[in-house]
Amino acid sequence: MRLHTAACLVVLCLASLACVAPVGTAASSDALHADPVVDYAASNISVSDDRTADGSRITGFLANPVADGDRGEYVSIMVARGGNWTLSDGEATVSLPTNTTGHVVVTATPDALANDTVDAAGTTVSAPSSFALANGGEELTLRRNGTVVDRASYETAPEGEDWRWNRTPRWRPVGLEPRTVVATGSATAEAFVLPDSPDVALDTLRAADDRILLAGYTFASPRVADALVAAAERGVRVRVLVDDAPVGGTTTRQARALDRLTRAGVPVSVLGGEYARYDYHHPKYAVVDGRALVLTENWKPSGVGGRSSRGWGVRVDSQATAVELAEVFRTDADGRDATTWSDYRRGRSFTQTNASDASYPTEFDPATVDADGVRLVTAPGNAESATVGLVDNATERVWVVQPTVGSRSHPFLRAAMRAAERDVEVRILLAGTWYVEEDNRRLADWLNAWADEGDHPLEARLVTPDGRFEKIHAKGMVVDDAAVVGSVNWNNNSVRENREVAVVLDGTEPASYYGDVFAADWRASAGDGGGVGDQGSLTGDDAVPLGLVAAAVLSVVFVAVVAKRKLEFEREP
Repeated sequence: MRLHTAACLVVLCLASLACVAPVGTAASSDALHADPVVDYAASNISVSDDRTADGSRITGFLANPVADGDRGEYVSIMVARGGNWTLSDGEATVSLPTNTTGHVVVTATPDALANDTVDAAGTTVSAPSSFALANGGEELTLRRNGTVVDRASYETAPEGEDWRWNRTPRWRPVGLEPRTVVATGSATAEAFVLPDSPDVALDTLRAADDRILLAGYTFASPRVADALVAAAERGVRVRVLVDDAPVGGTTTRQARALDRLTRAGVPVSVLGGEYARYDYHHPKYAVVDGRALVLTENWKPSGVGGRSSRGWGVRVDSQATAVELAEVFRTDADGRDATTWSDYRRGRSFTQTNASDASYPTEFDPATVDADGVRLVTAPGNAESATVGLVDNATERVWVVQPTVGSRSHPFLRAAMRAAERDVEVRILLAGTWYVEEDNRRLADWLNAWADEGDHPLEARLVTPDGRFEKIHAKGMVVDDAAVVGSVNWNNNSVRENREVAVVLDGTEPASYYGDVFAADWRASAGDGGGVGDQGSLTGDDAVPLGLVAAAVLSVVFVAVVAKRKLEFEREP
């Protein structure tokens, strides 16, 4: 569950730390490279070894709902065979109907259960009011014909989180339902990169006839706002969903853009709050009629506006992909942790920034490519295993572009190193921006030394933009004849705590397109391992928010704030 930091508190923290941190103090390498404490298995849960081989077990429970009187408590059970089944909490015992099988939900308040809990249950069993789960600890015992089949006990139940069994027991916010990777078949796609081709995303939005579901981490593009307002005025159903507390705070530009959408009748929601399902709502995508637009870049001038960042994007012309991505949007936007922008903004202040207004040449035109297959990947839930699996199966190349890597032990990086040990060509291109340059250089040096020592075909470089863009913000891969485009960062917070969306495009054509872009950026970054180059200063909406502190101090403070929030998260331009 994430901790929200208002902009005014950030300023106070920065000012306080500036007093004790000498200007120019280097950020701790351990602070940047240590994995955050992300413990999926709840430390205060114990599960018995009594369960039967047929899979009968206690599969989950909600002990501390966010409701008066804890209404909505339940225990879910999987019953694989008939018999006389009972469930006990130590004070009350509930008998299941004779020979009941399947997914059973036991509750004293069936009318207060969430719809998805009811829908998932094959049988709902009403329990007496004395069957109540204590917030401070409980032991549940499942028996068949008087013999113990399973036990689950806990010490404390976090408010608003339910416990699930999925290989390992874990608490997670109510409503968080990790998805599986969804294959949506072959498709024609429009591949493009930024800042070269900013009009692809905009033209896609302008062409909408029926619906636009736009999801992002931030939203501050006047041009995109114009397109959404125009779409709404011609009868297109438009909805927008963004994160409620991006790192650095919500900007005045975003507030103006979202105010404008709201005035035009566009429903705008922010995702977060005390009972948020995700640390950050970090994806960048849009569902436009029967098309799925997936980006690595934010909805702002520096991103989709083409004013700063090297990013990757793709528009998949596939009804099946659009349907699946629309379901992700619905799941997130209709959750209880989604708040209307109008309600959220009331009484809040926002962070001042300026917009990026640089211009860059078009070196790579968009290209229509045929994908042999498209797979929709999301986090939390499947992005980690899908990415590791893709790299572990590589036979020829693994080319990676990322702003940063969370740590030397991150599963993605370890998979890339395993690929190099199999003689797969591995290239890793990292950002050289001032706030990550030192640590990225240190990581690149370590990887290159490891490769040299073992004679492995792996090399890491820091990007040199050479006037073609300002900084790397893309999160992409080319693995053999597949390309990955989306919002997934190579850190644990991204794949385990954030909502992220990416697509895997199988086929030689998409792999060749993004491979050509990667190869050009790689060649331009040859030399001493890369450097800051043109990225030594930030301008426009990438600048440090006005009035915070000097840039040198901010780099130290940013690491401290990130560590406090159990976060590995690149600074979002």
